[in-house]
Amino acid sequence: MLVAIDHLVVAVRSVDSAAEALERDLGIAFTGGGRHEAWGTYNRLAFFGDTYLELIGVFDAGLVRSAEGNAVSRATLDRLDAGEEGLVTYALTSDAIEDDVTRLREEGSSIGLPVEGSRTRPDGQTVRWWTASLPSLAPDRPPFLIQHELAGAEWGDAARAARSTFRHPVGGTVRIAALEVPVGDPEPAAERYGRELGIAFSEGWRTGIGGQSITLSPAGAPVVDLVAAPGTPPLDVERFGVRWRRAGAADS
Repeated sequence: MLVAIDHLVVAVRSVDSAAEALERDLGIAFTGGGRHEAWGTYNRLAFFGDTYLELIGVFDAGLVRSAEGNAVSRATLDRLDAGEEGLVTYALTSDAIEDDVTRLREEGSSIGLPVEGSRTRPDGQTVRWWTASLPSLAPDRPPFLIQHELAGAEWGDAARAARSTFRHPVGGTVRIAALEVPVGDPEPAAERYGRELGIAFSEGWRTGIGGQSITLSPAGAPVVDLVAAPGTPPLDVERFGVRWRRAGAADS
């Protein structure tokens, strides 16, 4: 079952510089990350409970091009090679990825079989997950699916409990409430979401999943709506090809 937006993938030229800028501008903290040694990419993560923002960069373009089975790394390199930073794709959490993929493929989806991935943290611990994606990824195409191994320093019970109450520099917890993605023509894009992932959109090209919303828009930059502690001053800025809107909980 698809249960929530898992994370957003934003390609940047310098992961550390981008993290510093977003920490300053949005009042969020990047507390995780590491290297995908087999894929040539590295990242910094800002967690909002079990949803997170991934800033991803490339440390070895040749390795990205030769890597097998990682559409996210290839899409990241394509974006950066085009001289652009910004949203590459996003992921939806599955709590039973093998079952979901089997069902979708039986219904005619072109989604690939689940592939195991891993990342080594700076402290040496390994984080593992499984992903399933369509043949190619882009902001105007359906996202990929992910299921995390619920163990260890990032996804064990203790880590998830700590994240649920983590206070960001803005003054409290933060969550991603909504994502708006530009797709050109929303009608065929919505049909593709339905055909490939079984997701239906209502009037206004909007759908809800796990208390969050996804909207398909005809144009503009991707928009991420963040909800912070009550009384947090509203903010609306564009950074790294994404429009970030922040509001206090009482104002959202």
